[in-house]
Amino acid sequence: MHEFLLFLVGIVVGGMNAIAGGGMLIGFPALLAAGLPALPANVTGYVVIIPGQIASIFGYRNYLRKLHARYLVLLIPCLVGGAIGATLLRETSREQFAMYVPWLILFAVGLFAVQPYIHFHLKKHIVKKSQSNKTLLYISLGLLPTAAYGAYFGPGFGFIMLAFLSFANLRDIHLMNALKNIAGLCIASMAIIVIYSTHLIDWRLGLAMASGNAIGGFYGARISQKFSTHIIRIVVIVVGLGAAAYLGLRTY
Repeated sequence: MHEFLLFLVGIVVGGMNAIAGGGMLIGFPALLAAGLPALPANVTGYVVIIPGQIASIFGYRNYLRKLHARYLVLLIPCLVGGAIGATLLRETSREQFAMYVPWLILFAVGLFAVQPYIHFHLKKHIVKKSQSNKTLLYISLGLLPTAAYGAYFGPGFGFIMLAFLSFANLRDIHLMNALKNIAGLCIASMAIIVIYSTHLIDWRLGLAMASGNAIGGFYGARISQKFSTHIIRIVVIVVGLGAAAYLGLRTY
């Protein structure tokens, strides 16, 4: 029964990540409700998002054809930062992580709440940006700690990534979303490689949600230009705040 419900949640998570981001603010509490402690639920989330990221990238393939190869250099700090963040997570005990996670959720919910302002800024400024290698170097330096955060606790990474990409010469918000999804795939994959031997990943529950995530990720990317995210945003913020409050009361 848990597997079927997580499959349905996975569809929602994948669609949200493709359309508005912040899907694991729903997926993480769902894994907690399925009986996983906070640290295994967080680590299992890497397995959950990978199929959705791949499906979203495929859904954005027409935009990716316009991406200049030089922007792929931004994936290097994502891989390095992902390895750093996952290593830090590996050294964090379950008890420590349980104390951190309410604050991490609050931080992610805050990022999600201000995401419309980030998108407004992006649409307003995605023109006449510098194309110099120095600009990409600065963005890469900023992405290194961002990727480390993404590997330590994923929700919210995409919003920070989009903020950095606003300084690049990418003239389409959907192209930026596509690059963000590739970066997320790199970080999640690196995190799984680093965390795999700890046996914290619950493959049964993770793959159940991941299979739904692939469906939601593909169709979410296809309809992202037409879908209103207002109701989704309210639901995510309420659920995120509720999860943070519940975990905070249970931990402290």
